[in-house]
Amino acid sequence: MSSQPVPRPGGRSARVQAAVHLATRQLLDEVDRGAITVPLIATRAGVTPSTIYRRWGDLSELLADVAVERLRPDSEPPDTGTVQGDLLAWADQFRDEMTSEVGRSMVRDVVAARDLETTGEPCACAQFAKGQLGAIVERGKARGQQVPKVDALMDRVVAPIVYRMVFGLPPATPADVRASVKACVKDAAPRQVLRK
Repeated sequence: MSSQPVPRPGGRSARVQAAVHLATRQLLDEVDRGAITVPLIATRAGVTPSTIYRRWGDLSELLADVAVERLRPDSEPPDTGTVQGDLLAWADQFRDEMTSEVGRSMVRDVVAARDLETTGEPCACAQFAKGQLGAIVERGKARGQQVPKVDALMDRVVAPIVYRMVFGLPPATPADVRASVKACVKDAAPRQVLRK
């Protein structure tokens, strides 16, 4: 995906984006992925192929854009009353979504469209996860609870889930994810100094 931020379109541009995204999602649900083409999407969306090429450049960029929109969180992370509870609920849901066939396909689309060598920016998926974890950490701080660092959660909870998914390894189990969350929370707690 381009490293240039794309402003959210309004008016006709928003209608075109919505129609193209909808057509793409429908086709992904209805036909074999290899059969999807820009002209097929354009016909379904009621636009010309040149409209799609002008806006997205190619099919992989369009698929990545659709995937990013589908992966964008539509609500705040669950509030269970504790940092650990919030993190466990969020991580279980993240694992379920990322290890599903749909989740794997969307992440592959996003990664395939990125030029990881030159962008120098984190993938939108990583930014979404970091934002959700940041919200949990800030909520925990507001409650006066000990909280892990967001980067530690990204490295120890999110990264193993995504790594295993991207490289076709057996998915992280719910027990793996829970153990990682609990270890991050435990490491965030102040150390007790033993007195002699």
